[in-house]
Amino acid sequence: MREVVIFFTALVGVFIIDQGLKELFLSGYEWHSRCISLELHMNRGVAFSMLSFLGENLKWLQLALIGVLGYLAINEGWLKKYPFWLGLLAGGALGNLYDRFVHGAVVDFVYWHCGFDFAVFNFADVAIDIAIAAILLFELLKYRKSKR
Repeated sequence: MREVVIFFTALVGVFIIDQGLKELFLSGYEWHSRCISLELHMNRGVAFSMLSFLGENLKWLQLALIGVLGYLAINEGWLKKYPFWLGLLAGGALGNLYDRFVHGAVVDFVYWHCGFDFAVFNFADVAIDIAIAAILLFELLKYRKSKR
């Protein structure tokens, strides 16, 4: 039960923060510096706009992927091992999926352009990346420990 509370607290927290920030940029807010611009970009694909050719089908593919990952998280015991990190991952995934259904694209707003152009991203993307990195790190450490 404790794991479920941690999971949903992280999920709801990420979702609320993500959607609040996106609403700020949808309302016209912008900020620019020499290296970073915070400005509205609508991403119809995934990272680096890949898969944008799938159009409306992309949201259904992402919904199915989230469903499969949710099923695995429960059946493989991942939720008991990583409730906080899976909450971050799910909150970010659902935030971006919500954008696809409501806005027809993911709302991105962080644009790095210092020395090179980087993909435009959002808070949900950061939560997803941190969650995946943490889970991979914990699994690597567990694997190394088991090899000793």
